[in-house]
Amino acid sequence: MTNSSSPTSTWSQRFETALHPAIVRFNASIGFDIELIEYDLTGSQAHARMLAKTGIISQEEGETLVSGLEQIRQEYRQGFFKPGIDAEDVHFAVERRLTELIGDVGKKLHTARSRNDQVGTDTRLYLRDQIQTIRQQIRQFQTVLVALAEQHIETLIPGYTHLQRAQPLSLAHHLLAYVEMTERDWERLGDVYKRVDMLPLGSGALAGTTFPIDRHYSAELLGFSRVYANSLDGVSDRDFAVEFLAAASLIMVHLSRLSEEVILWASEEFRFVTLTDSCATGSSIMPQKKNPDVPELVRGKTGRVFGHLQAMLVLMKGLPLAYNKDLQEDKEALFDGVKTVQACLEAMTILMQEGLVFQTNRLNAAVNEDFSNATDVADYLAAKGVPFREAYNLVGKVVKTSLSAGKLLKDLTLEEWQSIHPKFESDIYEAIAPRQVVAARNSYGGTGFEQVRQAVQAAKGRLNP
Repeated sequence: MTNSSSPTSTWSQRFETALHPAIVRFNASIGFDIELIEYDLTGSQAHARMLAKTGIISQEEGETLVSGLEQIRQEYRQGFFKPGIDAEDVHFAVERRLTELIGDVGKKLHTARSRNDQVGTDTRLYLRDQIQTIRQQIRQFQTVLVALAEQHIETLIPGYTHLQRAQPLSLAHHLLAYVEMTERDWERLGDVYKRVDMLPLGSGALAGTTFPIDRHYSAELLGFSRVYANSLDGVSDRDFAVEFLAAASLIMVHLSRLSEEVILWASEEFRFVTLTDSCATGSSIMPQKKNPDVPELVRGKTGRVFGHLQAMLVLMKGLPLAYNKDLQEDKEALFDGVKTVQACLEAMTILMQEGLVFQTNRLNAAVNEDFSNATDVADYLAAKGVPFREAYNLVGKVVKTSLSAGKLLKDLTLEEWQSIHPKFESDIYEAIAPRQVVAARNSYGGTGFEQVRQAVQAAKGRLNP
């Protein structure tokens, strides 16, 4: 059978025989690029309008093309248009159905266009929408964190470095750290959007076209702020996809770090939070357990997004200009990266909103059972004129002695304090009380309650400008 009789042929009569069935399956992308169908229809409608505006086709033909494409959109939404593997990809599936609907006029749609610049346009239309959705999800996540922080400004939690007790913190301060991280994520995506918001349509296969097209009119119709200035770059650029996956990877880093903390906090060893039934699962054989599946899955799915970033970088590193079939492999990585980030943001937002209950009594006890106030003893002496390094060394000896005696710093008598240094007075007990330790750190950006209140208000201002 020749290609002239093959319904799947999208190329010229240069070929004499049809593709091997296994190669048809191997070559086809319809199984995943159907995700782009609405964007392909939108881009094609803009292309048809541009062809009519420039006189390349008649106004009547342009209107017929736009109407036919809209009919395909409705068929797809209603579940009637389900192209199979014989269509090869979403672009040919649409063109073939269009010709079935409106006849030979449908064959004019591809004038002055290649699948190379067409798929680049569809992908950018898709990613613009997804970036906006993810940015909205980040704002929702931040709103939940800020509301939770506002409830816990004066709730204390141990702070850690090296996963060792360091200094007590306001729980709100801890939560607001993730608001700051995700604010950078929100900003990064806005920056990536600028590079996605460039139209490659009109680049042709690689060299532009001989037809008198109006690329800026196409950009205006599709809401793009710029067009690619170089046709080779237009069809081969995937920097925007790499940038998106890099930004997505950082979002996942931040969600994974919070997930790890929630997993620790929910353990019997920490007991800082309990999991509600709506966001936890049980064990198939251990009836007493509540498992933190949501943060564990987020932590696990982070690797998927990292993998997609690495795959995209490897995909691009050796490609000569311009378009190569390798670029078909960008879509599954991009689509899955988008869906994974969106799903994880949704799940973590629900978890933080209704899946955790902070155990304030346990948290209060935790900050009273360690030496995380040792720095404040050194600061106390430094404020009374003792050189800080000398004070630091003195307190180190005090901690060592107290550990040997099985005491905490709060348990030392005034006489014991004064035997260490005569500058100690009865106000040392107030200075090392955990609540005072937190309140005293009132430097800008610190964990002091007043600073945290200001930070909460600043965050609310960003979220509700």
